[in-house]
Amino acid sequence: MKANAQWASKVGFIMATTGAAIGLGNLWKFPYLMGRNGGFPFLVAYLFFTVVLGIPVMITEMSLGRKTRHDPVQAYGDIHPHARIAGLFGVLAAFIILSYYSVIGGWIIKYIVSYGTTMAAPADFDGFISSTEPVLWHLVFITITITVCYFGINGIEKASKIMMPLLFALLLIIIVRSVTLKGAGAGFTFMFAPNFSAFNLNSISSALGQVFYSLSLCMGITITYGSYLDEKESIPQSCLMVAGLDTFIAVLAGIAIFPAVFAFQLEPGQGPGLIFGTLPKVFSAIAGGGIFACLFFTLVFFAAVTSAIALLEVPVSFAIDTMKLSRKKATLLIGSAIFVLGIPSALSFGVLGQVQILNYSVFDFVGMVTDNILLPLGGLAMCYYIGWKWNPEYLADEIERSGSSFKLKKWWLICIRYLTPIMVGIVTMTGFYNIYKVVF
Repeated sequence: MKANAQWASKVGFIMATTGAAIGLGNLWKFPYLMGRNGGFPFLVAYLFFTVVLGIPVMITEMSLGRKTRHDPVQAYGDIHPHARIAGLFGVLAAFIILSYYSVIGGWIIKYIVSYGTTMAAPADFDGFISSTEPVLWHLVFITITITVCYFGINGIEKASKIMMPLLFALLLIIIVRSVTLKGAGAGFTFMFAPNFSAFNLNSISSALGQVFYSLSLCMGITITYGSYLDEKESIPQSCLMVAGLDTFIAVLAGIAIFPAVFAFQLEPGQGPGLIFGTLPKVFSAIAGGGIFACLFFTLVFFAAVTSAIALLEVPVSFAIDTMKLSRKKATLLIGSAIFVLGIPSALSFGVLGQVQILNYSVFDFVGMVTDNILLPLGGLAMCYYIGWKWNPEYLADEIERSGSSFKLKKWWLICIRYLTPIMVGIVTMTGFYNIYKVVF
């Protein structure tokens, strides 16, 4: 157990947990998935799955963390010896995700430096990522993440209290500029007018998977942060606040991006390169674009680093609890290992560009393993052990320790035992089917 480790305030906990959820999933992944999957229908599906999947799973993980006061592996071990596998999926997922997440974080720092010094984006994004330079920026990003985690939850709490309000303020500035562009109304139509032409079964699976990714579910983060939570805090209320803020920021990110994209008649479904390839073209075409671009990528950096801190805290917490390492040693060792693991991803668009694993690039393969295998399997294991092998009433009692009744108790039980495993199963089967199509 991490003795005496506890959040200093409810505000600090909410900011840190929201910071863990609000990251590249909101500002990078959500807009491009929405662009690929028809806009409004994808948004509706995402909101639906947030309510019936995201919030129940978050409540489960947070209450398990607070009840056990352990890292994810030991927390599940308290339920059943075999349940440790669910925690291991989470720790491993967080470890692997951060290895390529840090690479993208490095790209963001490169853009901030480029706009801050020349008021322009790097001359050629494809040329940049195909060089060895991304390894350097990957190192810079992971070093910042390690530095904050090195000082424990006090460092995480203080950093989140500063970064999250700044993130919100910067996002509002970008939105004001975006929606005042001529032709921006088409972006609102794309986001909020029904159009099912690009929406299909894969879109549903993408919306489901995005809820996992955006809310940081089954990565061990919510269990770890919940283990630092005071008994007096209402878990359902905290989860509703975090999920609400996370979804609100994702929608605001869409409002910041799509009106500008449509105003300049660019392609909303470009994919992962939306903010690195498309948006710089927008910024270069508006007055003061360099300043707005610098603000935007600073905003994305704040979102990325708060999530990266949470991802690193999961394996660090595991090392402190299970391996009995000191926080400082665990942070340095694990952070260094993640940096090394991320080097192939940083080089996968250049030096290792010809390397294919099951027809995936190294970068895409790492993302596929976490998004399509580790996270869904961790979710299924969680539902099985908590919903069926253990008595979930124990967690309901933990939730009510704050003194307030758990009004969503029946709905939560139905979700954990039936709805959630069915939906996670859909994500898992779709993921394996997509792998099958790629390989065969």
